[in-house]
Amino acid sequence: MNLKTLPSKEIMPGYHGKMVHGDQITWAFWTVDKGAEVPEHQHPHEQMMHVVSGEFEFTLNGTTQIYTSGAIVCIPSNNPHSGKALTACSLMDVFSPTRDEYR
Repeated sequence: MNLKTLPSKEIMPGYHGKMVHGDQITWAFWTVDKGAEVPEHQHPHEQMMHVVSGEFEFTLNGTTQIYTSGAIVCIPSNNPHSGKALTACSLMDVFSPTRDEYR
């Protein structure tokens, strides 16, 4: 498998993802358009987000911060969160258990 040849899916407006699924995790590689937003939501999956490049405004449990290249955010299960790309961004997310709806 090679990331360059994986198909990309637009999961929500402006969020283009390439997904790798294991038995217990999903690894998502996102290319995010400037201004694209993820509305507040929560899910049973534990999530770790890594900002590869760009500036991403992220709100977790009502606290908003701006994250830049190199930042890592741990999002516990069932915690409300949302985000907005302040610039074009490259992000990686790891979810456990797998995000079957992303297959």
